[in-house]
Amino acid sequence: MEMAAGRGALGVGLAVAGVVVVALLIGAFFLGSRIRRREPGPPDPASQPRVPESGPVRETHENREPDEVPRSDHRVLPHEQPAHGNVPSRSAPHRERPRWNEGSSGSFGSGGPGGR
Repeated sequence: MEMAAGRGALGVGLAVAGVVVVALLIGAFFLGSRIRRREPGPPDPASQPRVPESGPVRETHENREPDEVPRSDHRVLPHEQPAHGNVPSRSAPHRERPRWNEGSSGSFGSGGPGGR
């Protein structure tokens, strides 16, 4: 008999827990909808960005040449660099992009046949 009473109490406890979980989910739904109503709506088409009068901006493909670090006998720190290391790159005189050498695998060895 005690076992049956324990099972009944367990069943009632699970049912109460289920009702509490459902109540929390419903409350969260209503709270979320209330918060969403206070948010501004989507922007209207008039406030969207427009294409410039001169037409769309096109991409430019060019090779950039970095400024080299000055060579010296002592260690050069970032604040000792020209313009504190913020000098922009410049256009490279050649338009060809550097490619891998044929038969080379780049930085992973000689590119020859497999190892031993």
